[in-house]
Amino acid sequence: MESLRMIENWPVPTAAAAVVRADGTVAGSHGPVGHRFPLASVTKPLAAYAALVAVEEGAVELDEAAGPEGATVRHLLAHTSGLAFDEHRVVAAPGDRRLYSNAGFEVLGDHIAKATDIPFGEYLRQAVLEPLGMTATELNGSPAKDAVSTVEDLVRFAAELQAPRLLAAGTVAEATAVVYPGLTGVLPGYGHQKPNDWGLGFEIRDAKSPHWTGASSSPRTFGHFGQSGTFVWVDPEARAACVALTDRAFGPWAIEVWPAFTDAVLAEL
Repeated sequence: MESLRMIENWPVPTAAAAVVRADGTVAGSHGPVGHRFPLASVTKPLAAYAALVAVEEGAVELDEAAGPEGATVRHLLAHTSGLAFDEHRVVAAPGDRRLYSNAGFEVLGDHIAKATDIPFGEYLRQAVLEPLGMTATELNGSPAKDAVSTVEDLVRFAAELQAPRLLAAGTVAEATAVVYPGLTGVLPGYGHQKPNDWGLGFEIRDAKSPHWTGASSSPRTFGHFGQSGTFVWVDPEARAACVALTDRAFGPWAIEVWPAFTDAVLAEL
């Protein structure tokens, strides 16, 4: 895909990208797709997927108590537990506001580790990474932000999101549709969004503006970006997903180049 060559002009030391169609075929790739990059918050969709495996296995339930008083596993996944961004401190009642929270995902990881008697990083490996053949991906540290991976591996995950094998299709549909609709909140890097729609560990594009996806991205587009200059999106209308990893921290450069890149990819599809 010619559009993927746009990453050559990004002001970053290293970048790699790929597009995978809904049938699992790779439409194109560019750059060092085997290079391992820190994912930052692109860790969260992987952690969420492992959490959903734990739900399907019966280790935990979405509506069981977890985290702050009154909060559940579902609240933690949907950033509505009331926990602060990076502190284990309650700043709102569960379900009241969309408070994007690294702490919430750390509490979630601890909750699943306790329920399964397996450290969360190891549970993620057994539940998601190993079955998908994601051999270059690992999580040592926070389930919110500490995974490392490659474009090659994340293409496998993006294919799984479009044609699930590890989870029931209905579970993935629920995770990638709006949970607790209508809540307002801040999308990191993009300011206050009303509404700030999320699924279970996945951000939903809807009509958000400004946004890191493209002007032509469908409202059903879901995914995540990371502060390490990384993103993955799935556009069900385009029947395709895109992964882009870099080694430069997210900032104005990304806000400028990512949407045009996504629009070019979608136009070529």
